[in-house]
Amino acid sequence: MIPSIPSLMLNPNRKTLATIILVAALCVLSFLFGMYQNSRSFLIHPSPNLAKNCIQKANLTAKSPLSATPVDQTLDFETHHSAAAALTEDLKEDELPQIEFCPQNFTDYCPCQDPKRERRFHTDNLLHRERHCPLPEEKKLCRIPRPDGYRTPIPWPESRDRVWFANVPSTRLTIAKKDQNWVRVEGDRLVFPGGGTSFPYGVKGYVDDMARLVPLKTGEIRTALDIGCGVASFGGRLLDLNIVTLSVAPRDVHEAQVQFALERGLPAMLGVLSTFRLSYPSRSFDMAHCARCLVPWTANGGLNLLEIDRVLRPGGYWILSGPPINWKVMYKGWQRTKEDLHAEQTAIEDLAKRLCWEKIAEKTGIAVWRKPLNHILCQKNSQATGSISFCDGGNPDAAWYEKLGNCISPLPKAEAADEVAGGALERWPKRLLHTPPRITHGILKGISEDDFNRDTKLWEQRLTHYISHTDLSFSGRFRNIMDMNAGLGSFAAALSKFPVWVMNVVPSHSENDTLGVIFERGLIGTYMDWCEAFSTYPRTYDLIHAAGLLSLYKDRCKILDIMLEMDRILRPGGMVIIRDHVDMIAKAEIIADRLGWSNRIIHTELGVFHTEKILLVHTSLQSGSN
Repeated sequence: MIPSIPSLMLNPNRKTLATIILVAALCVLSFLFGMYQNSRSFLIHPSPNLAKNCIQKANLTAKSPLSATPVDQTLDFETHHSAAAALTEDLKEDELPQIEFCPQNFTDYCPCQDPKRERRFHTDNLLHRERHCPLPEEKKLCRIPRPDGYRTPIPWPESRDRVWFANVPSTRLTIAKKDQNWVRVEGDRLVFPGGGTSFPYGVKGYVDDMARLVPLKTGEIRTALDIGCGVASFGGRLLDLNIVTLSVAPRDVHEAQVQFALERGLPAMLGVLSTFRLSYPSRSFDMAHCARCLVPWTANGGLNLLEIDRVLRPGGYWILSGPPINWKVMYKGWQRTKEDLHAEQTAIEDLAKRLCWEKIAEKTGIAVWRKPLNHILCQKNSQATGSISFCDGGNPDAAWYEKLGNCISPLPKAEAADEVAGGALERWPKRLLHTPPRITHGILKGISEDDFNRDTKLWEQRLTHYISHTDLSFSGRFRNIMDMNAGLGSFAAALSKFPVWVMNVVPSHSENDTLGVIFERGLIGTYMDWCEAFSTYPRTYDLIHAAGLLSLYKDRCKILDIMLEMDRILRPGGMVIIRDHVDMIAKAEIIADRLGWSNRIIHTELGVFHTEKILLVHTSLQSGSN
């Protein structure tokens, strides 16, 4: 007999049923109360720090954010975010006082290129010009003062030709190079007429001559390296051809070459061919240039030219002018014998052949060699040509305190003689948004073409969000920009439509070495350990961007040291954008207050509940500070 349906149902007693209902009701109430408490932690209201520290925080903008949630006020996490509260307790006011200014003689202080420290090192192979950073106990816990009479920099593009003398009050170059027309003083300005040791008809005429020998106007050459750059007039002129040049020179007896270049709004950094590799990956530059840079190219088995070979892309060009090129005509002016100059050029020619380079031109005092597209023939004919041996093992991209090698850095394998090792690049400007070969060929592990495209779009959205919250002006006022943790370079790519340039920095200990990808996009950058000071002068960047940087370094060195370095290299009136986890932003805000920065916290473009926040800093040096 089939039982009726009611007989199959449970028949609980009334007491059990009441208990279930009560428990369910308590769960619902608990859930609602939790939602209410959670929402309170993200309420926007003025930070108590304003009253506590007596620091007026400027409202950078009154513009509306992209999200519907209003975010134009300072966020406070002290009473509602337990982790941030713990950080606040760790940084008590008596432990982190207001950071004072250094003495006035620190105006141009470069911690890792300090002339006083370099005296401790021998001068063989210019070792003393390499980076020599202060030990932790030697670091200066003070802010770098600006020179007397400092003025807001002249905006781009006028700054390419003239800058305020008070901002770079150095006269050594104007005296030492007076007859070569590098730079001269006119009233309260420094003027750069475009002269140079190797530019008898001006830098424009020099570049015009070079363009007859090298394809400067086709988009094939986009990234260039200028060794011993002077005041970077060569790189400044190449900008007219959409070629971005990283100008490199040591802090030498003329002192301010790189400082002049950056004040002009031209990409430059302190560096030298000496003991260690240049801080760039292999296959970075489409062209390398030296105009009377006085580098001993053939010394020590050709170490310096081997390094140029490492950083040149397959098919890249090396251009040399000045001694010994055109020695038959110029030997008297150089005050050297014909025999001496002839021997030097012969040694360079022989070394270039052993590198498997092809000499393609020598005319009007300019010699041009080209690196092979791959190493197939070079390896096959190595015994017959006496080519330099290839490096066995090691990472050709390793370049942070990595010693120069006396072997050729091998190119990626190729199958045909006309194949570009590692993959051909698109011409500029298509190169910027085209997936780089290091990604399509699987050299950069874990990042796909889809990842690259998503990252590019993401940073376009983030830049739009930044602009909606700030008074950023890319019409010339913000020219020199640094991305301290550049990733794939997509922030710089998003900025490419503006008249700016970006120094894309990849931390030397990053899990993914993306700097090669950045160069393949037609951008420039460098490796860096932010526990040390950057190779630049004070007051050389208008905008500093740091996404995820503080979290990356939280267990390596002090955040205070990193933010002091930001303060050193930021121009007065400049801006800092720090994007990181809320815990790190809360800690950074405390330090920003002690540095006297005018700052505020906003939400990211993902809105109020996203765990990342943004610290906006309007200026590093308040008006009237010394």
